[in-house]
Amino acid sequence: MRTPNPFRLVLASQSPARRKSLQAAGINPEVLVSGVDESAVKAQDAETLCLTLAQMKAESVAHRLRPEAASGRDLLVLGCDSLLAFDGEIFGKPVSADDAVARWREMRGRSGVLHTGHCVIDVSGGGRAEAVASTTVHFADVTDAEIEAYVGTGEPLHVAGAFTIDGLGGPFVERVEGDPGTVVGLSLPLLRRLLAQLDRQITDLWDTDVDED
Repeated sequence: MRTPNPFRLVLASQSPARRKSLQAAGINPEVLVSGVDESAVKAQDAETLCLTLAQMKAESVAHRLRPEAASGRDLLVLGCDSLLAFDGEIFGKPVSADDAVARWREMRGRSGVLHTGHCVIDVSGGGRAEAVASTTVHFADVTDAEIEAYVGTGEPLHVAGAFTIDGLGGPFVERVEGDPGTVVGLSLPLLRRLLAQLDRQITDLWDTDVDED
């Protein structure tokens, strides 16, 4: 039979990649989009900005869920945000196809650092834990034709830095230094450590079937 999970994890993000990462790790989160206006938040560096946005997303959703915190299940909210630091600039999602093309022409054959901010709020217990995971990304020396084809798929318009490693953009990334999950948008090892700071175990979030004798 299915074992009742004492924990309720709410992902404050509409990113399909983040949800899939959690599901692949045995965690089936609820999804509640924060509605935070990311364009209104400014910071001098990508690391600070991504953590600030992750905090704001988690706080917004946690605030909406506080009336449900007495439901008997531990209620956790996870907010994440990713940004690429490249050549002194902060790259979020490109604003247009032309912007994505221009970025790729800058990035090809070079490297940048993808930062993903994580913020976990224990709505039931009142605690919180947060940190940034950073991974260096080495881009392939792609051709103009490859850039045009890739941007033409529309994929780069929906992701920070205008690239993925778990989708069509995978062939255009030569290698990464660090946790690949950071680039996808959620570092599972970091999530484990943040949960431990809140006296929670990531294994408690597993949604598993247990056979009954």
